[in-house]
Amino acid sequence: MSGEKILIIGAGRMATAIIVGLKKADFKNVIVSNNGNTTRLEAIENRFKVKTTLNWQDYVADQDLIILAMPPEAHDQVLKDLSAVMTNQLIVTVAAGIDVTYMQERLPEGAAVAWVMPNTAAAKGESITLFASGKHVTDEQEYYLEKILFGIGQFKKLNEDQVHALTPITGSAPAFIYRLADNLVQGALNAGVSEVVAKQLVAQMIKGSAEMLTSDLKCAKDLIDEVASPGGVTAAALSVFDQYQFDEMVESALKACYKRAEQ
Repeated sequence: MSGEKILIIGAGRMATAIIVGLKKADFKNVIVSNNGNTTRLEAIENRFKVKTTLNWQDYVADQDLIILAMPPEAHDQVLKDLSAVMTNQLIVTVAAGIDVTYMQERLPEGAAVAWVMPNTAAAKGESITLFASGKHVTDEQEYYLEKILFGIGQFKKLNEDQVHALTPITGSAPAFIYRLADNLVQGALNAGVSEVVAKQLVAQMIKGSAEMLTSDLKCAKDLIDEVASPGGVTAAALSVFDQYQFDEMVESALKACYKRAEQ
C-alpha cells in the first residue's frame, strides 16, 4: 500500500482517469473535491471508495500532494485559496498551459510545484505523461510524484518549454487516433461484421502497430514501407493521403493545440 496522502481538486474526466490509476497502484489515502457538484462527488465516492469533500481547504495541511485537475481558467482562484492554507505540500497541476512558472508566480515564495501532462490512458495505466518540476521540489517530493505517475503509465521529465511543445502529441493526439479509428470501424461495419467485431479488429490493428513502433528498431517511415508495397493497395491509399495533404493537416492540428494552450 502507498501511504502518501493525496488531495485531488476536480472530479472530471482527467481526475477520474488519475483516480483509476491511483487505485490500481494501491494508493489508499485519496480525497477528492470539486467546485460544489455533489452529484459528481457522490458518483466518484461510490465508484472508487475514496473520501470526498466540498471543503478541500480543511484538508490541505494534512496532505503530501495536491493535484489540481480542473480547467485552466479555474486555477487563479484555487491557487489564491491554496496560498492561504498550504504549508509545504507539493502542488501539481494537470491543466494544459498552466506551467511551473505560472504557479510559482501565484503561490507563496518557496512553493514546490510541478506541471504534469498525462492523457486519458491513465485510466488503463497506459498514459505517457510529461512533467516538469519547479526549483523548490525536493528529491523526496519528486519521488512521490514519480511513484504516482508510475501508477498511471510511463513518464518523462522535461523542462516546461518541452512540455508545452509536446503536449499536443502526447495529450491531444489520442483523440486524433480515435477519430481515425472511428472511421475504420465504420469501414469494417460496411463489410457486414458486427460493431463488436469491427471494434476488435481496429483496436488490435492499432495495438499491434503501436507494438511494432515501440519494439522495432525501424522508424515509422520504414514501417510504412514494409506495409506499402510499390504499386500495391496500401500505396494507392497513401496517395489519397498525399492528395488531401495529410501531413500538412496533422502539422496544422498540432499548431492549433499549442496555440490554444498558450491562450
